Amino acid sequence: MTVLLLRCVIMYVAVIVGVRLMGKRQIGQLQPEELVVTILISDVATMPLQDMQIPLLQPLMIIAVIIACELLFSVLSLKSRRFRTLVQGHPIPIVKNGTLDQTLLRKIRYTVDDVLEALRLKDVFDLSEAEYVYVESNGSLSVLKKPQPAQKKAVLPCLVVCDGKIVPDEFSLCGMTEDKLEKLLRSKHKKVSDIFLMTYATDGSCNIIEKEATK
Repeated sequence: MTVLLLRCVIMYVAVIVGVRLMGKRQIGQLQPEELVVTILISDVATMPLQDMQIPLLQPLMIIAVIIACELLFSVLSLKSRRFRTLVQGHPIPIVKNGTLDQTLLRKIRYTVDDVLEALRLKDVFDLSEAEYVYVESNGSLSVLKKPQPAQKKAVLPCLVVCDGKIVPDEFSLCGMTEDKLEKLLRSKHKKVSDIFLMTYATDGSCNIIEKEATK
């Protein structure tokens, strides 16, 4: 038991030192290659704890090599923008000038729900409030809001149509019903099947994004 505890302490210290060597960004804002390194180090660190027959030096050497590779990649990324883009990717604008790019959304395999959830985390409850939205290389969203006129009362937009299908989950929050939705769409000469995204707010305003033709 004493040997196991000693091994655990040594591996703990080794992992902490490794993470510190790779920089503070490793802790909170993982890029793709950093995530791979983190997973590899955590997996290697458990090897001598699961099998006491494995020499302690072996996993320590593997961790050292992984850290050396990460530091080398970091230096190359600083030196070459092309290499940095190849390894880390680049920000992708899914909303430009207030227009949602459905083709890019499909390309990066983001659903409407993924986008709306990420926007809410940025205090944006209506897609029409966003002028630009970028999916960063670490998967997070950056949002530039449109200039908003002063509002006397906050309104809550609810998702009522998603990818050509009615979403009744939030109808009660915004005072929407299927009959009301049908009348509203009929007045705008639109069909549910033609709508990619539609939100309806408590003040009666709605935002409709029609489906783009699949290429």
